[in-house]
Amino acid sequence: MDKVMNIVLFSKRTADGLKEEQGFDGRIVLYPSNQNLKDYLSWRQADCHINNLYNTVFWMLVQRSGLTPVQAQDRLQGTLAGDKNEILFSEFNINYNNEPLMYRKGTVLIWQKVNEVMTKKIKLPTEAEEKEVEVTRPRTKVVPLHCDIIGDQFWEEYPQILAEDS
Repeated sequence: MDKVMNIVLFSKRTADGLKEEQGFDGRIVLYPSNQNLKDYLSWRQADCHINNLYNTVFWMLVQRSGLTPVQAQDRLQGTLAGDKNEILFSEFNINYNNEPLMYRKGTVLIWQKVNEVMTKKIKLPTEAEEKEVEVTRPRTKVVPLHCDIIGDQFWEEYPQILAEDS
């Protein structure tokens, strides 16, 4: 499994504008029940939200208000989510709830069956020339989602994730 994790998580692609090499926090974990798995993933998504809210406010204070990182950290020490939302709204006119889901919820990668349409050249024995035809084939691909996984809606929409045979 380590080899799979390394191949998936550490591709050589880099994002433009980053000064350092990218990293990724990934784990492979076996849980005794579907409920344990759902609870763990819900906790990870909530943690993503908490960290992003903090970092959004922190960098606004540094980049737009001119605070040093130490000053921004001191200002945020002991604040709750509501306090951070208030700072964003009152000082920077940012409603955190309007930020893209990718930042607020993180990215969930799931295996999903998709129909892939491709063009193939074929030559029939009775014809002299090749012709192009569209072929549709079912494939299983990794699909990134930016959505809430804490509630039941996600699990109802993607029941195959918890299916015994998946």
